Amino acid sequence: MGKTYEHIDGRLRAFIEAQPLFFTATAPLDGEGTVNLSPKGLKGSFAVIDEQTVAYLDFAGSNAETIAHLRENGRITLMWCAFQGPPDIVRVHGRGEPVFRDDERWAELLAHFPGIDPVPHGLRAVIVVRAELIRDTCGYGVPFMTYDEDRDLHGKRFAREDDASLDAYFAKKEHIATSIDGLPGLPLPLPPLPSAALAE
Repeated sequence: MGKTYEHIDGRLRAFIEAQPLFFTATAPLDGEGTVNLSPKGLKGSFAVIDEQTVAYLDFAGSNAETIAHLRENGRITLMWCAFQGPPDIVRVHGRGEPVFRDDERWAELLAHFPGIDPVPHGLRAVIVVRAELIRDTCGYGVPFMTYDEDRDLHGKRFAREDDASLDAYFAKKEHIATSIDGLPGLPLPLPPLPSAALAE
């Protein structure tokens, strides 16, 4: 049976932080719009900010659906599955916000991710999620799988980009500045990474 939690702490927080993979789900307000579901990994790119707030780093990629949906309506669900150990699934339903490089909160938020260098990955935003409903359910149908290591392909791919070439890359992609459904996506041109981030 599922259980509802008031806070992200204790065993629940430990479970979330131990998972190498989680999923995000968002959707536009338009009932005919496209639901988006994305896997998120890369060790060190997720953080629990406080008992009601989590955040993850949004890196360069071919789409910006999550950003577009959050800019329109803020609804988001995060999900973690236990692929090892006792079967468990945790969902955090809440309101999310993309915080961009030129936001005054940028440096403070980035300090929650000391284990990852944002530069090689073309960091675009920090996604901050405020939990409104926290639940776990059984994961009886989730298979056992082992985690070996992160792929190094993302870092290798985007390490050769600077802000100018990232802008050019994003401009060529159909669903970066606007979503599949035509919603505003990633604001371009991309603000430069603050000097403090470049020095880390």
